[in-house]
Amino acid sequence: MPDPRYLLGVCLGAAAVLGVGGLGTYLLSGTESTTALDAYDTVTVDGHKALAPNIVAGRTQSKYHPLPWVGTKVEVACPEGLKAVAGTTLHCTGTRTDGSTVDIPVTVVVASDTHVTWRFSR
Repeated sequence: MPDPRYLLGVCLGAAAVLGVGGLGTYLLSGTESTTALDAYDTVTVDGHKALAPNIVAGRTQSKYHPLPWVGTKVEVACPEGLKAVAGTTLHCTGTRTDGSTVDIPVTVVVASDTHVTWRFSR
């Protein structure tokens, strides 16, 4: 019969590994992003500063499937820039490896002249 302290240590070690893994997954699977509105990332949509569509698509794609066990791998495309106006929603399209598509709503949470904070829905 193994020493009870050994079993306790193994159980606590396993719990710690699972806890760190869970925390890492949570941090990497976030759907909110803050992006600078600078000369490289900004376009104009309806007279407003907007985050370029390729920036929104790339960031969404990287966060949509950050780890093999989180989310579904998709190729993301956005039709236009994301206006830097709080409450604005843009619908991007994600294409799965099997060819099916998924609608990905992207919404501006906070906007200023220099930054836009936005999130997408999985």
